Amino acid sequence: MLNNFIGRLGALFAGSLVKQIMIGLIAGVALAWFSRDAALAVGLLGELFVRALKAVAPLLVLVLVISSIANHQQGQKTNIRPIIMLYLLSTFFAAVVAVIFSHLFPQTLSMNVGATQITPPSGITEVLHGLLLSMVANPIDALMNANYIGILVWALGLGLAFRHASPSSKAFLNDASNAATWVVRCVIRCAPLGIFGLVASILASTGFDALWEYANLLALLLGCMLIMALVVNPMLVFQKIRRNPYPLVFTCMRESGVTAFFTRSSAANIPVNMALAKRLNLDEDTYSVSIPLGATISMAGASITITVLTLAAVHTLGISVDVPTAILLSLVASLCACGASGVAGGSLLLIPVACNMFGIPNDLAMQVVAVGFIIGVLQDSAETALNSSTDILFTAAVCQAEAEREPRTVSEAE
Repeated sequence: MLNNFIGRLGALFAGSLVKQIMIGLIAGVALAWFSRDAALAVGLLGELFVRALKAVAPLLVLVLVISSIANHQQGQKTNIRPIIMLYLLSTFFAAVVAVIFSHLFPQTLSMNVGATQITPPSGITEVLHGLLLSMVANPIDALMNANYIGILVWALGLGLAFRHASPSSKAFLNDASNAATWVVRCVIRCAPLGIFGLVASILASTGFDALWEYANLLALLLGCMLIMALVVNPMLVFQKIRRNPYPLVFTCMRESGVTAFFTRSSAANIPVNMALAKRLNLDEDTYSVSIPLGATISMAGASITITVLTLAAVHTLGISVDVPTAILLSLVASLCACGASGVAGGSLLLIPVACNMFGIPNDLAMQVVAVGFIIGVLQDSAETALNSSTDILFTAAVCQAEAEREPRTVSEAE
């Protein structure tokens, strides 16, 4: 009996993870519809899943990056530079898209929302100051607080140091990397249960009643994010792979974006992207660095959020915006978005930095932040889905383009 049960359980976990996630999603919606109390109770499954991902992700990033750099052979190519360029271009273009559509569909806000007790960064200088301090954080503190900027810096430094280590030490690092990856795979296999609990509890506790008043603003935000995901990002990918980008785009959205939508954490989705990169047979030396890096600087969704909400405040107050100011706002929003991962509260807390460009007082800017928290149920989920799926999309595009270019280069040389 026990062996039969274990066999069936093993068969279940060997099935398609995406199909199981969709089943968990539908089951969560159904449970929230029929029984609010039961839906709130199974929210524990979602919380456990997210906490497990967040717990293992910092260690996974540290070990993978150290191992990748330590075992990197002299003369072996990586493709980090073009991936970083795509990350930055996507973040900037996202701000431009948000500016254009905010002009076409101007939004206004009800500024009667009480300001929350939050202290945002006072300017871009403070954002950069915080990022620099994060880079030199204590490594144990960086691991405990999931400070990925600090983790990456320490991993890069230790990886370079271990390049001069003995072969046995490098083998140990490789084994540690495999062990951490195995643990992550076990956690990811629990995604259907986790998403079932997340969906059920979110719908049961919040519903969508609070969003109706801000439906137009939310529609603009989600529309801009869809344009980035389905138009701009595919164009950037096409420039690399020179073929139809949509099969790769939809794969990344389905297998990375869906999970990120419900976990609402780019950091928690790093293991999911790592697993997808492995299934796509990408270069491990590249994706073990580019995906954690993308979780800190690939922030197209955050750029859209900052720009749209800032311009909504600008339109509410009747402030005119000319073309040079719009371009400057796009640059500021892009820079703020890249710093969002290093600031508690994410992109919403950086809205006052952009508002400061237009002389909007801090108390009004914080009311805009409060509006962001009201629509955050969907805004933050969609933002994270765009950010995280973009990480693996650009990594895959560059790796595949390089893999296709190398055989042609070899044949031409012959």
